[in-house]
Amino acid sequence: MKEEGRAECLGAALFEDLDFPCTDTSLFSDSSTPIAKLRGEITWRRPQEICRSPALFPSNINLAHAKQGLLGDCWFLCASSVLLKNQQLLNKVFPADQPLWGNSSYRGFFRFCFWQQGNWTDVTIDDRLPCVNSTLCFSRCHSPSAFWVALLEKAYAKLHGSYEHLWAGQVAEALVDLTGGVAERWGLGDFGSEEGQRTEQDSDQVQRQKLDLNLLSHVKDDCALSCSTHGAPGGLSEMGQYHALTVMEWLNVKEVSGSEVRLLRIRNPWGRCCLGGAWTRSGDGWSSLDPDCASDLKSRLTEGEFWLDEAEFMSQFDDITVGYPVSEEGHLKSIYTGNLLTHNHQLAGRWIKGYSAGGSRNSSSYSSNPKFWLKVCEGGEVLISLLQHRKWRNTAKYAQMSLEDGKNIKHQHYQAIALHMWKVEKKRFNLSRTLNKPPCASTHCHAYEREVVLRRQLDPGYYLLIPSTYQPGAETRFLIRVFSSSSTSLSITNLIVVLSALKSPAPSLPLTADGEWETSSFRGSWVEGRTAGGSRNFLSYWQNPCFSFPVCDEPDVTSGVNVRITLHQSRPDTDLLPIGFHVYKVPGGRSEQTTVREEDPVASCIPHCYTQDVSLACTLPPGSYTVVPSTYQPDCSANFTLSLARRIHRKVVKSQEQLGRTIQEVSHVSVMKK
Repeated sequence: MKEEGRAECLGAALFEDLDFPCTDTSLFSDSSTPIAKLRGEITWRRPQEICRSPALFPSNINLAHAKQGLLGDCWFLCASSVLLKNQQLLNKVFPADQPLWGNSSYRGFFRFCFWQQGNWTDVTIDDRLPCVNSTLCFSRCHSPSAFWVALLEKAYAKLHGSYEHLWAGQVAEALVDLTGGVAERWGLGDFGSEEGQRTEQDSDQVQRQKLDLNLLSHVKDDCALSCSTHGAPGGLSEMGQYHALTVMEWLNVKEVSGSEVRLLRIRNPWGRCCLGGAWTRSGDGWSSLDPDCASDLKSRLTEGEFWLDEAEFMSQFDDITVGYPVSEEGHLKSIYTGNLLTHNHQLAGRWIKGYSAGGSRNSSSYSSNPKFWLKVCEGGEVLISLLQHRKWRNTAKYAQMSLEDGKNIKHQHYQAIALHMWKVEKKRFNLSRTLNKPPCASTHCHAYEREVVLRRQLDPGYYLLIPSTYQPGAETRFLIRVFSSSSTSLSITNLIVVLSALKSPAPSLPLTADGEWETSSFRGSWVEGRTAGGSRNFLSYWQNPCFSFPVCDEPDVTSGVNVRITLHQSRPDTDLLPIGFHVYKVPGGRSEQTTVREEDPVASCIPHCYTQDVSLACTLPPGSYTVVPSTYQPDCSANFTLSLARRIHRKVVKSQEQLGRTIQEVSHVSVMKK
């Protein structure tokens, strides 16, 4: 998928996007959803071919909201409503001053920006939109002459590869893509005794946040709210399963009796009310209010909107998604305190099978997971997000499952992830001992979600962050983000994340079922004329950098591999150097350079290979050693990282974490079923 569209635009001809053409390839991924029935019926038309005077936005803002068409992307439409509340965000996603219809500089294309894995990504589309019988068949504005929603939806479909890829999703994901911020999902119901029992058994697990609208009082007018239903309770039977709606506002209203009732105004992207209750237009709830107040609240309703009191809201919906507000300066505002989180950092990482995918704390390989330092300079509020890359699900397999089975589906495009944090006194500490202690904070049990969020008030000091998947060996890339109200810094403590794809012939290093691995890393450089000595074939070999490490006697580890070494060069894939390394034992009283000059290596990773990474797993007796990384030819300059894993003994923490009922509930998708 391309970020920019290749143009076919000659002279004054209108732009036609060759990367997202007006063909079935842009509509369907595998034709497994109900829109496959439209095959052969869809035509593509530009807005000026659909109506006489097309515009981006209508003059009446109430008519600018999205109305869902035949595509099941209610989750995306609910998130898009945040753009109508924040002009700065709207200008970021849909840059202003683009030539419109009727303008002499109009050329038939529009540019959008979406946040993707830490960066804003440009997406350019032409304005040919899918129609049936000359009418938009997917999402549109309530005003038939406004096209910002249809154009935004097309750009998002291009980003995902097709319109069909937008069928089913989560509001939180779209909110992050549209704001570059953070979104959390809160539960509305009771998780039951099973959840409570599991929380007591597992010291890591934090019970999922329950909705308390009072917590949002600081940001009630700024945050994005969306509610979802998983089933079909009560009056929402028409919605079927997995549908998302937007919470437009909520307020406390005085009743005639003097008591107070909390009402919420809900917008259904279908454009109609699907609920009967006390607060429908003819409901008996209005009789409890002053007539003028009741009239004012009814007048606020537009197409597809209805009022609910808090009790009805809690009983009819299963969860609510809360998007953090973003200030004009681009800072997140805490939904818990209203504080601006003016400091932020982000680092990318990767779980690699046999290397850095250690699994949950139930696994003996847990310590091989990537590790990050968080230094809190001043005490304050800290928000930490772990966001994983998406892998596309098997849509055909998903579509064949019944809706009842769908309730228990684990996301096929995400790993179950979690984040744990330990406070340490200083940077030098015993890893094994630290991990044997309960973390000072963690997310709830591993969840099949794109992003999990951890928020705490933290004292000054050092904190160790370890992101993990539930299963050892589960691979994917991820991004760690930290937002804070005071000064912080984020760094990789042991560089066991690889930021570029591994290329053969780098060997695989299997994780053993027994024991624990402690990993450290060294950064170095080969500098022409100084430290780029080349291989052992050259007299200058001794000029290469040397890195010392000890191997301790572990009585509990009596056999098998106890050392794993990986050399990673920091060069683009198109300009790699052949690299390798040798390991030498350093006798007592001898210097490293003398050893390298006079002794033969006890282990080697050769021949030198044109690859990003070369690795070696070996067994070394107790003693002192040094590693000498090198390029094959002398005077080849490059930066590199040497990662060293040594097996240690640590008692496995029996956290008894399970992928239980909580995971089934948080892994739902929001879908329109008609």
